[in-house]
This record gives sequence, C-alpha cells and structure tokens, in this order.
Amino acid sequence: MSSAAEQEAVREGRAPGSGLPAQPAPVLNGKARTAPALPVWPGAPTPLGARFRTGPDGVAGTNFALWAGGAESVELCLFDDGGAETRLPLAELTHEIWHGFVPGVRPGQRYGFRVHGRWDPWTGARWNPAKLLLDPYARAVDGDFGLPPEVYGHVRDWPQQQVADTVRDDRDSAPYVPKGVVVHDDDDWSDDRRPKTPWADSVIYELHVRGFTKLHPGIPEELRGTYAGLAHPAAIEHLTSLGVTAVELLPVHQFAHEDHLLRRGMKNYWGYNSIGYFAPHAGYAAAGTTGEQVGEFKRMVRALHTAGIEVILDVVYNHTAEAGELGPMLSLRGIDNRGYYRLQDDARRYADYTGCGNTLHVVQPQVLRLITDSLRYWVTEMGVDGFRFDLAAALARSMHDVDMLSPFLAVIAQDPVLRRVKLIAEPWDVGSGGYQVGAFPPLWTEWNDRYRNAVRDFWRGALPDVRDLGYRLSGSSDLYAWGGRRPYASVNFVTAHDGFTLRDLVSYERKHNEANGEGNRDGTDDNRAWNCGAEGETEDARVRGLRRRQLRNLLTSLLLSTGVPMLVAGDEFGRTQRGNNNAYCQDNEISWIDWGLLDDPGWRALFDLTSRLIALRHAHPVLRRRAFFSGRAHSVDGLRDLAWFTERGAEMTERDWYAPAGTVGMYLSGRDIPGRDARGVPVVDDSFLAVLHAGDRPVSFVLPGPPWAEGYEVVVDTSREEQGEAPGVVHRAGTTVTVPARAVLLLRVVG
Repeated sequence: MSSAAEQEAVREGRAPGSGLPAQPAPVLNGKARTAPALPVWPGAPTPLGARFRTGPDGVAGTNFALWAGGAESVELCLFDDGGAETRLPLAELTHEIWHGFVPGVRPGQRYGFRVHGRWDPWTGARWNPAKLLLDPYARAVDGDFGLPPEVYGHVRDWPQQQVADTVRDDRDSAPYVPKGVVVHDDDDWSDDRRPKTPWADSVIYELHVRGFTKLHPGIPEELRGTYAGLAHPAAIEHLTSLGVTAVELLPVHQFAHEDHLLRRGMKNYWGYNSIGYFAPHAGYAAAGTTGEQVGEFKRMVRALHTAGIEVILDVVYNHTAEAGELGPMLSLRGIDNRGYYRLQDDARRYADYTGCGNTLHVVQPQVLRLITDSLRYWVTEMGVDGFRFDLAAALARSMHDVDMLSPFLAVIAQDPVLRRVKLIAEPWDVGSGGYQVGAFPPLWTEWNDRYRNAVRDFWRGALPDVRDLGYRLSGSSDLYAWGGRRPYASVNFVTAHDGFTLRDLVSYERKHNEANGEGNRDGTDDNRAWNCGAEGETEDARVRGLRRRQLRNLLTSLLLSTGVPMLVAGDEFGRTQRGNNNAYCQDNEISWIDWGLLDDPGWRALFDLTSRLIALRHAHPVLRRRAFFSGRAHSVDGLRDLAWFTERGAEMTERDWYAPAGTVGMYLSGRDIPGRDARGVPVVDDSFLAVLHAGDRPVSFVLPGPPWAEGYEVVVDTSREEQGEAPGVVHRAGTTVTVPARAVLLLRVVG
C-alpha cells in the first residue's frame, strides 16, 4: 500500500519521493481553450455514440453521447480535413452519459473526446484531457494507430520506471491517434436473405480477410486484402466449390498494433487487439476510411449471403488494445478506467485473465451494455450471422471465478436478437479455473480442443487407447449430452489459426517461429505433431507421399465426425507457414494463402477430396446428426444406431476400448436417425462403416455381416491420391479386406 504522502504526490503529477515540482496543468495544442465555434444543443443520451439525424425544427446534425461515469466534464473534438480541432463542451449529463446535438455535423465528420477528471492512478483514476479518446461506439475509424510517447497517459520514459505509470503526460495526443467518423446508417437489409443454415448442417471455414485474398490471382489487385476482395466472385467461387456453409472471419473490429511489434517493424496481423467494437477494421477497406468501409463490409456480407454462405465474426470482448498500466491511452482507459476494466486490490494494476494486460469488467452494466450493443449492431445493421468469442471464459467470470450464471451469459440467453444467432465459445482463458470445455449452457457451441488433441494423437500413434477417440468421432456426448445440448455443440477442428497449419502438422514436430523476433520462445510447444520422418520440407518422395496421406486421413476423420467441422483456409490444398505456429505478426507470404498450390496436381487432388467429403456430408444426414447416438438396438434384429468393431469384425468389448489404439471400425446406421423432416416424415439414410487404421503396416479387417450389412461399397480410400468416382469396389459382408497402412476406408452399406 502507498502512503498518503505518496498518493498526494502522484495526484499533483510528480513521482513519489522524487522531490520534483508538480507538473503544470495541461496546455493543449499550445493554446488555451477557446469558446465553441458551433452551437451545441442538449440532444439525447441515447443511443450512445455519434448518430446523424434530424434534430429540432428539422435541422440535420449529429447527436453525440458518451458514458463517462466518474468524469468531471467532457469535450467533443471535431477535426477538419487539415487536422484543425474545434472543441465543444458537452454540458448535458443524464445518468452518467454526457450528450449534445451539434447542428450541421454530417456523415464523414471526424471526431474524438477529451475527458476531464482526477489523475490518481493509486485509486484507479486515470483521466487526462491531453489525450484524444476514440468513441467506444464509433462506427468507423480513420487513421493509423502508432504508439509514440504522446499517446500514453503517463510519462513513458520517466526515469523511475517503477512509478512511471503514475506520472501524467500532458502532451497532446490528437495529432497521433485515429479519429472516429460519423456514419449515416441508412440500410434496412430488406433485400438481404440470410442463409440461416441449421447448426447440424454447418461446415465452418476460418479465414483472414487479408490473407485469403492478398495473393488470389482472380481478384483485381486493387481489391486484394480487402472486404471487397472477399466479396469478389473469384473468392466466393472457391468457397462454393468447396461446399462450406459459413466463413468465420478472424477479427474485423478496429484493432491496434502492440508497441513491441511496432518497435520491430512488425504489426499485429491476426487482429486480436481490438479498440473499436463497432467499426470494421479500416485496413481491410478498398473504398476508403471515412465511413466507406462500413458500406464495403455490408456489400461483402450481402455477396456471401447470396452465395448461401453465413458470416461469423471472431470477436475479442475480453480485453482491449490499451494493455496494462504501462499501455497507451486510446479510449476506455481515459473515459473511465475504473468503470471499464477489472482492477486488482492495488488499483494501479489490472486483473489479467487474458494474457494481454487487461480484462474488461463485464459485470459492470455499462460494459455489458457496450458488448451487447456492439453484438446487436453487427447482427441488425451489418448483417452478420454469428460470433466466435475469443477467450469466452473471461466474459463468463462474475467477480473472479468463471460462472455459467454470469450476467453476460444471462443477458445473451434472453436477448431477442442474440439468442437467435450462432454463438461459439472459445471455452477457456488464462486465469485460474478458466478451462471450461463442455460447460457452456445451451444456445452455445464450443471449440472442442479435446477433439483436436485426440485426432492428432491417434494419427501420430500417440493415443494410448481408443476410448477418447470414440467419444470425439461420435459427437463428444461425454462433454455435451446435458441440458438439452446436441452434438452440434461441439465445433470439431484439427487446426485453427493459432498453431500449425494442417500441412505443417505433418511436416514439423517443433515450432519454427524465428521470424517473429522473439527467439522462438513464443507459440506453444505442445503441437502433437509428427513430421513423418523429416523435419520441414524435403525432397524425399516417400516422406512427401506419407504426408499427403496423413492430410487425407486428418481431413476425412474431421468431415466424417459427428458435430460441426471447422476447416482453416488453405488447409484443403496444403498451405504452409514454414513451421511457424504463432504467425500472429506475419503480414506477409508466411500467412497469406498461396493460391499457386492449386496448380500442383497433388494439392489439387487434396482439394477435390475435401470438397467431395463435404458434399458427402451434405448429402447424408447420418453424418450430421441432430441428436446423440444411443448405442442401443431399436429393432428386433439387434442393429443399433452406432456400433464399434475391431479388425476381427467383432463388436468391441470393454477390454478392446482399453487396448492400444491402432484400428477402429465405426458403424453409423442410417435406419435409426432420430427426428423427422419438415413434413413430419422420418429421416432415413444410407448406413456407413468407417475403418480408421493408424498403424504403419496394412491390417486385415473382417467386414461385419448381417444384421449390419450384406455388402459394402468403397466410397473413400485415403491410401489413394486420386479417389475416382462412385460407385466403387463392392465387398461381400464377412469377407476380409486389407486396409493399407495409415488409411481410412469409408464403406457404404449395400444390400
């Protein structure tokens, strides 16, 4: 705890015990404040943000409203094209919201706020009117986030670094920070048709707007790396030919770059460093950044919807780009630090459940309102279809512990807009008790990392037995069969943006992140990877052939599993990051998709197999069940909806589940699918037997006889580079087939 003298010293703007005089009151832009040049009418406290509308007497203008709970006063700052600033006091205060209507201010106007209040970091108060602050509700942002010393609320280079965050910096930040932009919301989406793909029918494709389009030869060069590029027919044609039903976009909220990256001449490529929860990231706009990015994003959504593809946003509401106490002052910190962030008992410090320096205080009503207003905005006004919540466990914390009855989850559950869209949790954070896979309530689906781990371990020969694999392939009922949840609560994935690409997973066993400039210390060491006998790229034909077979095995396992499959862009044709498993700062060819791979017959064959498997999934409801398997016989012949077989052709016993993993047969009955179609007719489908063999030698497998089948037709054989067209070879039930080493056979029941 600090002494009273220390706290008083800091309130006066000097370091405790420094003996230095207090800093003078801030002088902004080198001149005293002048009387406002424009009238400010009272306006309204709602909605928050800047809204262009018709005011009193039919006068057009913009209403500005900012929640700043403990502030003493707020100034609205308007900027002309040359950067000249006009400051207008917002004199009206309603329920801690400062507001005013400025006649004549139209769309395209750039603006920010200066918020006045106490500077007392020892108690969490960090108001500093020298810093121009971004409106948390800004619909568009113009300008780049650099991090010179002027954008920090404290004196960054103070000699006594242990107290540097307590010494106020009075230099004006306005010339160095982006501004919000007034946007006219005039789109009612009446001409849009959302695909509304049921969860069970969904196939998700995770992509980066810039990385997916940057090198695409069919997209005009001026549109590459942008929302307009993703809306281009060449980009959409790839998605539709692959057969995915939704794109999950890495963060497109306005984000900033971390200081340690800028110092190394790098940027945050992934975008998990949000600062504007209503604004599409301006760096992905081809049309312009003074509001044009909003319309461009909407046109992208419309184009994807027209193609039958939903848009899911990866959103980062757990922390902001302002980092810890030594971070910059860009928005929320200067508006009301104590109102927006979780602070420790020592209020100078931030509670950090995210590993990024701060955590939003979601229990606070104004923070919860910010998040839910943002979510509703992206649904109702920007047209998106769902969200994947980064580190969702941090949002579910009440005061400290993760709480599935937390205010955030309760508000989402009852919200008439949000409860109808797709909600995906990354069900963990970095805090104590943060791992919550399987714990989120109904309405939510989850990234299932236990699926990822089990499938990776099986195919690299590291799974001790097949118990866990059985659960993962059949929908993870051990995790999700409670509270009315369904198999599609599990979002199954083998790779994601974070970690190795699929090709790198079978080409590297160790991370190779030297290009990140962090001494290869960043990124996980738990890759569960197998390089097939050589580390990295090789000319060895045997190793290269084995790697491609392993890719076919992994993709086939994923797309035959019960649950919702998620692919990562480029994995379907062999994208590589050269062994980098943490390419968050690589805005270059390491991360951008190399579309030239599709010209290689081998990688084209992998794409063809992937699209064929997705088409097979769409055609067969037995592969996308809406209810968990029962494992029980539903008829007198003893045939069950799900059965497991050893290579002897016998059903697995309890002992077999504990035997070393190597080969497993999974029988899916199309005769016993629960539920009915839209006309009330029972759903009936083909039945399938999938044989997964991870051993390094061929195995003889006896095909189960009646009542399971009279015969089996080979549909997929991953030992083959080219799959050919169905119908394939037909085997009589009871015969023995040879399953090649490290292969999947998918057989359709006939007769």
